Amino acid sequence: MANVSVDDTLAELQRGVDEVLLLDDLRSRLASGRPLRIKAGFDPTAPDLHLGHTVLLNKLRQFQRLGHEILFLIGDFTGMIGDPTGKSATRPPLTREDVIANARSYEEQIYKVLDPSCTTVMFNSTWMGEMSASDLIGLAAQHTVARMLERDDFSKRYREGRPIAIHEFLYPLIQGYDSVAMRADVELGGTDQKFNLLMGRELQKAYGQAPQVVMTMPILEGLDGVQKMSKSLGNYIGIAEPADEMFGKVMSISDDLMWRYFELLSFRSLDEVAALRRGIAEGGNPRDAKMELAGELVDRFHGAGAGQAAQQRFIERFRRGVLPDDLPESEIEVGRAGMAIANVLKVADLVSSTSEALRMIKQGAVKLDGEREGDTRRVLLPVETLVVQVGKRRAARLKLVEKKNS
Repeated sequence: MANVSVDDTLAELQRGVDEVLLLDDLRSRLASGRPLRIKAGFDPTAPDLHLGHTVLLNKLRQFQRLGHEILFLIGDFTGMIGDPTGKSATRPPLTREDVIANARSYEEQIYKVLDPSCTTVMFNSTWMGEMSASDLIGLAAQHTVARMLERDDFSKRYREGRPIAIHEFLYPLIQGYDSVAMRADVELGGTDQKFNLLMGRELQKAYGQAPQVVMTMPILEGLDGVQKMSKSLGNYIGIAEPADEMFGKVMSISDDLMWRYFELLSFRSLDEVAALRRGIAEGGNPRDAKMELAGELVDRFHGAGAGQAAQQRFIERFRRGVLPDDLPESEIEVGRAGMAIANVLKVADLVSSTSEALRMIKQGAVKLDGEREGDTRRVLLPVETLVVQVGKRRAARLKLVEKKNS
């Protein structure tokens, strides 16, 4: 990396970044030649990471490959408070047992992106657990209630008369203090974390340290292309999902969203991505570029060659109509008179809503035992076993049984 100029390094580091505060500080620190301490924190609120989380992990990987020190912070202490960012109500705190279990899962998953030999995993309970009550009061004295209420979510709840618990004000303070304890040069976080990231700068100044550079990363849209990727919304791609499921989900995104995923998730250079875009503009098929992206992501999380194998199975299954032998099988309880097909599809999790089911039926995208079903009023009776397909990648074997006492 010695022959790469600071400007070229900055250009690559700014790829996919929403904002850098302050860019000149980052330039001068990179020019110093010393390895920088790059911080990113995750609260272990759920055991699984999805591709949205890897937007930030990918940026850490870039810094890592440039020779900088990656400090991956697991917020096991803050996780028991509950991050109030973007929440309209006080978030229930996690138990210590939940936090520990999820933290272990995070440690296993991050090394699908980061080099474990160059990554330091830290836990903020290390320093927060030793902080006395007077230390915590001293930390709280560094900020005012008025400043806290500048946060959009806090101010909105205050205006609407919804409660804000005192401990929620501690969350951004503790996240900021983490930067002090870790002596961070740069902190990365989502755009929704900007207030907390800037808190780190302010507290470092108060504690006599050079304030960190802040880099905010965009929030990745989910499969619907509208809302942020979220497990609770069902529009996510988990990094621990089976290879075929991951490949199929990537293939389901829109052609426009594909380029957003290339920018934020692909390890291809900017020149390579630009060449792919030119090829599509000159008459190429967007599907082929999407397969390149799907294969790259599957290889990353399942090993070299897994992407090509998943692509071949995808082609066999969905272009030639061949279904796998190991289709998931579900038992659906229905009344004696049966259940409307739209409701069956919803109960079987083949669609997100009955309105989607009706739309898919009208579009001719639903098949029962290989036969297209176009009747939205169709009722499926108990003691039927059917292979049901919805679209190109959702299929299941359903056994309908009569409810007891129905």
